[in-house]
Amino acid sequence: MKYISIFFCSLILIHTPPAFAQKKMKMTIEQCLEYALGNNESIQISELSIKDAEAKIRGIVALGLPQASIQGGLNYNFEVQTSLVDASNFDRTLSPGTLTEIQFSLPYDGNVSMGLSQLIFDGAYFVGIEASKTFRQLSIKENERTKIDVVEAVTKSYYSVLINQAQLYLLGQNFSRLDTLLRETTQMYQNGFAEQIDVDRIKVSYNNTKLNLETQIQLSGISQKLLKFQMGMPLDSPIELTTSLRDVNLDIPDIPANFNYNDRIEYSLLETNRNLALLDKKNYLSEYLPKIYGNFNYGFNNARGLGRDLLANNWFNFGTVGATISIPLFEGFSKQTKIQQSKIKISQLDYQKSFLQKNIEIEIVQQKMSLESNLKILEVQRQNQELAANIFRIAKIKFQEGIGSNLELTNADNEYKIAQTNYLNSLYKSILSKIDFLKATGNLYNKKL
Repeated sequence: MKYISIFFCSLILIHTPPAFAQKKMKMTIEQCLEYALGNNESIQISELSIKDAEAKIRGIVALGLPQASIQGGLNYNFEVQTSLVDASNFDRTLSPGTLTEIQFSLPYDGNVSMGLSQLIFDGAYFVGIEASKTFRQLSIKENERTKIDVVEAVTKSYYSVLINQAQLYLLGQNFSRLDTLLRETTQMYQNGFAEQIDVDRIKVSYNNTKLNLETQIQLSGISQKLLKFQMGMPLDSPIELTTSLRDVNLDIPDIPANFNYNDRIEYSLLETNRNLALLDKKNYLSEYLPKIYGNFNYGFNNARGLGRDLLANNWFNFGTVGATISIPLFEGFSKQTKIQQSKIKISQLDYQKSFLQKNIEIEIVQQKMSLESNLKILEVQRQNQELAANIFRIAKIKFQEGIGSNLELTNADNEYKIAQTNYLNSLYKSILSKIDFLKATGNLYNKKL
């Protein structure tokens, strides 16, 4: 009796926080998923990628807005540049070719100007804006794929904890039953109604169950930590799962006749990548078009022989307005090569889409067959568990009344424990199959078991 007291005290210590500890959070599967979608680190990283894509859009749009700048400077030309000119151009008395030295600059000069430029037409700019928006869509879809992966991981971890807790509960019951049976058989042996071998057989099962219980206590704690890790929750936060295994709906959902491949995030991502490849091709084609920019410049300048005269005298204003056009003529076939590469990439993505469609169809069929098969096995294991429980009950009655053997009772107890374990394993496999089937049909994110 002291062993069972020790084990149940251990369970209480492990699964019950101290009085001063934080109160346990009671969480359903829906609450765990909601918490994970708001706190999982992978999701937070992917959401930052969306913000980064939005910042890139604003940066590209800014390139098409007016670009203005103010420039100014003061210079001291300590060594004024000297040029040679034909003096006969200024003095007819001199013979042609008579060279003279002249300095066109003054020692001090300054200027202040404001420049304004505006993009008028650039095909690559407009394609870039469209591509940046498509890239943002890609980031959003990548975020959605991350959420689907997190939902899958949290859902599987949640039910893993429930299965481990159920296994722990059954082991506790088995341990309690064997403890009672061991004490009763020991008493029968002391009274001469049983043999030593009867006590030893039960003691072997008792010791094995004791060891399994210790291991299951550890597994139960580890599975709960894994769930909190998948949720992005501190590992030392106490939680209590309130969704029951009895609440699991293992009905097989119908597959819609008009199944949309875009419901699968992998296919939707391929579509977006193909759109990006098309925009790459469009961008290379736009490089054959001219680029036109408008510009405006206005300012003041001055030049004097003495520094004090530079600021004391009036400055001369100047201004220009115009446009610049650039027309590409020949680039060594680099654009043509890039266009050809983009066409190849588009063809590759088309083949990938076709392959993924077939793969999705096969995956849905396989996951449905797997779910159907696991549900059939689950029903058989449920019946086996009921039969094993009844066999053990009858074997125990026969042994206590002296018309059954201890070996029969021990075998019945082992078969009952095996049937319980097999049922829980089949139940977990069925739950995993349901999750995989919902994911294959693209409905995991918005569905629950």
